[in-house]
Amino acid sequence: MSAAKKAPSRVLSLPARIYLIFYNAIQFLGWSFLLYKMVDFVVNQDLEGKSLWEHVEIPLLIFQSGAILEVVHCACGITPSSTIITFAQVYSRVFLIWPILYKVPDARDQIGFSLLLLAWTVTEVLRYLYYVLNLISLVPGFLLWCRYTFFIILYPAGVTGELLCCYRALSHYSETQEFSILLPNAWNFTFNFYYYTILVMLAYIPVFPQLYTHMFVQRKKILGNKKHD
Repeated sequence: MSAAKKAPSRVLSLPARIYLIFYNAIQFLGWSFLLYKMVDFVVNQDLEGKSLWEHVEIPLLIFQSGAILEVVHCACGITPSSTIITFAQVYSRVFLIWPILYKVPDARDQIGFSLLLLAWTVTEVLRYLYYVLNLISLVPGFLLWCRYTFFIILYPAGVTGELLCCYRALSHYSETQEFSILLPNAWNFTFNFYYYTILVMLAYIPVFPQLYTHMFVQRKKILGNKKHD
């Protein structure tokens, strides 16, 4: 998501501010727990015999699905981000965790899932902590630097992981036709989830460079202004 700039023209009501602090704090704690679970898996994986997915499944599904509320926040006007952009970003994550990772074991039992999870957890811990502290005007310079620097590695790593997971899910949907609508049917309509997944993957080609470049512009703007303060 794009960075929140200091917006003097936008004043949050006290109830909205308290709600956003609570929401972002819960998400920060949730993603911090996921980061802890990842570290715990690396340290103790041989002791429990669980896969990484089994180690993080429930909190990942809960806290990533919880991001759906961010679309509502934008639509209601309590956060300044674009509703359309936020919807697209949240949808891509929800698409990955439910029909790809939750439904297809092959998609999560490979390096792509590890890349995805590492990138997501670090990014979200920084993002939600930044949001909480920004709402109370206590953002330290180090956190600001981390938020606008770590993405340089985490963003392409996350995208690589996401695409690998989608790729590994393709054979499942090609063979099972799950979530597809086949002809003939009463509506005379067809939908193939296998090809839909391919379209989602192809969408990364134009979208990723634009968002990645935008983050560099934001980094220069935010950190550049910080240097001149």
